[in-house]
Amino acid sequence: MTRLRTRPSRRLFRRLLSAGAVAAPLAVVVGVGLLAPPPAAAERWPGHPGRTIVRHVVKPGDTATGLAVRYHAWTAELLRLNGLSATSYLFVGDTLRIPVVDAAVRQHRRTHHQPKRHHAKRHHARQHHARQHHARQHHARQHHARQHQAKRHHTSRASRLRAAGWRHWEYRRPRVKRLIAAEARRQGVPPRLAQAVAWIESGWHQPVVSSAGAIGVMQVLPTTGAWMSLYAGRPLNLRNTHDNVKAGVLLLRVLADNTSTVRRQIGAYYQGLGAVQRHGLYRETRHYVANVQAVQRRLRG
Repeated sequence: MTRLRTRPSRRLFRRLLSAGAVAAPLAVVVGVGLLAPPPAAAERWPGHPGRTIVRHVVKPGDTATGLAVRYHAWTAELLRLNGLSATSYLFVGDTLRIPVVDAAVRQHRRTHHQPKRHHAKRHHARQHHARQHHARQHHARQHHARQHQAKRHHTSRASRLRAAGWRHWEYRRPRVKRLIAAEARRQGVPPRLAQAVAWIESGWHQPVVSSAGAIGVMQVLPTTGAWMSLYAGRPLNLRNTHDNVKAGVLLLRVLADNTSTVRRQIGAYYQGLGAVQRHGLYRETRHYVANVQAVQRRLRG
């Protein structure tokens, strides 16, 4: 068996919950508040007015999208500043530079920390209501325009995906999560383990193909899919969400039978069974295992 994904960069996190971004997938749920960064840790971003750089040490469960929300930054700028892509992984302990949008921080402070004003003059109240009215009209026009554009984009994307052979790609994440759990129970694999691996791999998102050619929710290579077809007793179509989940869960069951610990089982999913048996877990693989187990604990909670 071969690795399911090549390593784009040292400092990246394994997709849960994408940027979807991720991308997924990249979208691990991060329980943090919208806090402005401490001024002592800030520096300017040369050539980018209105941006302040702060540094953040990656913790288990962090994602680029979650950090952008927490620090009032744009995900795309965060990725570009750190030389990352939407499919890159974050590694626990690495330091990211986050380009904070100064205007967003000021707006957050005004919204959450400005004291209420009493005894305001009537003309100020009239001006305030007028601004609110115009703002609502403006946002309504923008909302309708975005809806119209999104509808056209979704129709075009759906046609392309169907033409490429994707099946059940439109399943939302809660449904994919239930699908993984049901298949894991049938195969005798811990459901939370299978869900955590799938989240790190794709963010529970089906129409995803990695740079190494891994496909779908469980990010299964075509050669691995052919191998798992032998255990399934029929050919598995990795572009079909049901078959993709079955292939990934069957692989976890096979790895459990050929490894001595859960950590080596998870590591073999990423690194390959033969490489784990010959060399043990690589440093990159140990980060992957830690991230999967962090997601698994969150799912249990």
